[in-house]
Amino acid sequence: MDKKEVIQIAEDFIETSADNRIKMESKAPVELVGEKIYDAPIFGFCEASDEVFAILKEPEVIGCHFRNPREWLPTAQTVISFFLPYSEAVKASNREQKIWPSWGWLVGRVEGHRLLRSLLLQMQMNLEKAGYATIVPAMDKKFFSITEPIEELCGEPLAFTSNWSERHVAYLSGLGTFGLSKGLITEKGIAGRFGSLVTELQLESQQRPYEIYNDYCTQCGACVKQCPVKAISIDKGKDHRLCSIFLDKTAEKFKPRYGCGKCQVNVPCESGIPGRTNNE
Repeated sequence: MDKKEVIQIAEDFIETSADNRIKMESKAPVELVGEKIYDAPIFGFCEASDEVFAILKEPEVIGCHFRNPREWLPTAQTVISFFLPYSEAVKASNREQKIWPSWGWLVGRVEGHRLLRSLLLQMQMNLEKAGYATIVPAMDKKFFSITEPIEELCGEPLAFTSNWSERHVAYLSGLGTFGLSKGLITEKGIAGRFGSLVTELQLESQQRPYEIYNDYCTQCGACVKQCPVKAISIDKGKDHRLCSIFLDKTAEKFKPRYGCGKCQVNVPCESGIPGRTNNE
């Protein structure tokens, strides 16, 4: 199995899955029914033993609780990371709403997350069928994600963190760099979702076409203006607490769905890298 085969598995799944279409039963506006949730994924690859993963254990990045690839799978050779860009229909629907998330975005966030997990399982199954042990960290029993502050670990107070970060792994895999909103700007923009696997399959690493963590962000402040609760600022970046409080409100209002995504639409990085693509 090579990169081309790995990518083809994902592309075929996203293209053919009935779950990659907004369904009538979601109660979405009729004009959204039948539209795609995601466009084709883009991929990044990183050597599992790459010393750069040690950086993520630093307190100012993630912290000592981050588990590097070989802590998930001791025989790991490669980290496979991918970005699923939201379709134009999903993004456009969320541009129209100024405060609350659009129904299309809510479906993309919740049903889209279920589809993302199904894709990860499909890729894991194919890799293991080919003879390569594979772990999906975000779906493993050892994975944890924290929103409320808890006791310190290694002298670090833990809040709004996890022991495997899709965005940081995507950054190390060459997929993109961080913006003010803490999202990752890829060649297909910032509006979408990330997934990753750790596998024994040895694949060539992807060169990172950047040297600093925020290389693609122009600090234009568009996401600052877009945030309905002023959780983003030029000086301090994103206040995760304010963002989380608003997400909780959307969960109450739109139960069983939730989401926001305002900082990912109506911004120059919505669908590409500002100043380097035609998608501004």
